[in-house]
Amino acid sequence: MLKLTVEEQVFPLAEVFTISRGSRTDARVVVATLSDDVHTGRGECVPYAHYGESVDSVIAQIESMSDGLMAGMDRLELQSRLPAGAARNALDCAFWDLEAKRTGKPVWELARIGAPKAQITAFTLSLDTPNIMREKARHHAARPLLKLKLGGEGDIERLRAVREGAPKARIVVDANEGWNRETYARLAPVLLELGIDMVEQPLPAENDAPLAEIDRPLPVCADEACHDRTSLPNLVGRYDMVNIKLDKTGGLTEALALKQEALAQGFEVMVGCMVGSSLSMAPALLVAQGAAVVDLDGPLLLARDREHGMRFDAEGIHPATPALWG
Repeated sequence: MLKLTVEEQVFPLAEVFTISRGSRTDARVVVATLSDDVHTGRGECVPYAHYGESVDSVIAQIESMSDGLMAGMDRLELQSRLPAGAARNALDCAFWDLEAKRTGKPVWELARIGAPKAQITAFTLSLDTPNIMREKARHHAARPLLKLKLGGEGDIERLRAVREGAPKARIVVDANEGWNRETYARLAPVLLELGIDMVEQPLPAENDAPLAEIDRPLPVCADEACHDRTSLPNLVGRYDMVNIKLDKTGGLTEALALKQEALAQGFEVMVGCMVGSSLSMAPALLVAQGAAVVDLDGPLLLARDREHGMRFDAEGIHPATPALWG
């Protein structure tokens, strides 16, 4: 019989983080812990209000699984007991961690995938004025990959300012559903001119049909429009890439399955994150192996990470140690 504990943890951010939908000053995560009195497994999730989640609602979802856990529910049964989302992510990753601790085998071996290696990750510049974004880009110009949050008036000026600040960096942009068809058509030539690699979720997920009708001169990535494998049929002809986030897929189990199916259907893969600690990034890095774009910079945006946090250096984000997860 497994014992379940669940709690909210708060990590202050290094600076205010802004996207097209608003700003935040801290990361509020939920951590689920499974224990058999000998071994313990943990999983972290980040509730996301845009998907109707809150810390309280996610904790309640996780706690609702207590009876099932006492009755012997395992990770595979969990997939049908909770919908895709943050709550299932925390429990799914806790199950994987617990199995690794019990067997003495790393999660990558249990999942029958290759041993993970460090991956170059994007570093995110949040939405701000062109001048401030230029200075931030200049400060981070040595990073190999920058991700820009856009989605408002002045995006052309922001793009040009960031390219001035970081002339050699690879750049991807994320509009967070903040554009419409006309805005995309106006910005696409500028994106090409400035050597931008990819644009993420330019149109609202519920109004993205125009992407099938207009030219996509650079790859367009589905984020809010892609949650799990059931999303894929609606993305064909509209997107070239999918952003896999464990808080959307409902954990590592579905994330690995989504990656396999997306690649089989001809999509490129990006692996991203919500703003969380290294405990969120550890399982995501397993999915990120070989991805076209990796965006697992959550811990870099925090004022402090948790103990045994993942290592970031010139080679990128390195796999977690067993003391953290997996």
